[in-house]
Amino acid sequence: MAKIYFQGTYGAYSHLAALSVDSKAEIIPCKTFDECFLNATKDVNSKIIIPESNRITGNIGIEYLIFKYRLNIYQEYFQKIEHNLLAIPGTKILDIQNVYSHGQALSQCSKFIKSKNLIEHVRADTAGSAEMISKAKNKTKAAIASSLSAKTYGLQIIENNIENEKGNLTRFLVMGKKISQPEFDNKKYITSFLFKLKSKPAALYQSLGGFAINGVNLTKLQSYPEKNTFDSFFFLCDLDGHIDDPKVQKSLEELGLHCQDFHVLGVFEADRLREK
Repeated sequence: MAKIYFQGTYGAYSHLAALSVDSKAEIIPCKTFDECFLNATKDVNSKIIIPESNRITGNIGIEYLIFKYRLNIYQEYFQKIEHNLLAIPGTKILDIQNVYSHGQALSQCSKFIKSKNLIEHVRADTAGSAEMISKAKNKTKAAIASSLSAKTYGLQIIENNIENEKGNLTRFLVMGKKISQPEFDNKKYITSFLFKLKSKPAALYQSLGGFAINGVNLTKLQSYPEKNTFDSFFFLCDLDGHIDDPKVQKSLEELGLHCQDFHVLGVFEADRLREK
């Protein structure tokens, strides 16, 4: 049976995303993102599913692990984020005084929290907050988490879809040790790679010229400082296209002339929700 590791506990949005990607896989929780990456490095037949960015709050902050482990990206998956107020069965909205969740979830539901005069408590994750509420058995406490968390921990959904903005999505990456990429055809692809430039003036400006000349669209360009310095940076980049497309190849060849380090992380089909 295939294995998929995720960070958090059962009922987390990462768990929900893993079920959507492969409902038949053995889905295994990890305490940290680093543990996920390490497990995938040791178990070459396994995969991990990691949140990379959120449409509203931006990057999750796992780029340093992408640079460190350099796992292959097989797939991107956009998970709809629909936050719910969860409490023990029999709780009424007027009973609740305190709300617990991950900092991003609290931020994404700030309007609802303010309207109900609830006291916020930041915890490590959404599903862990739901588990805590289930064990506390206190009607004054509630969690903001997924509907899967409610089902997993026997909680009641007091209010559903309480997020500030509807249509919120989190982009997940499915990664693993084995190198694999789809054949080049007429589908829409993303090529993901990282690079480190040679130390010279205007290096970044010069390195990106090939993409403009060849008509290749960059959808992500993010810098991350090399360990123990702010003078040297790695760049994480996504582009529209398949690495076997001649215009993509020419662009990457031009980039390579300016690079001290270059590594392709993966080629995969663009998720259908990318343009919505």
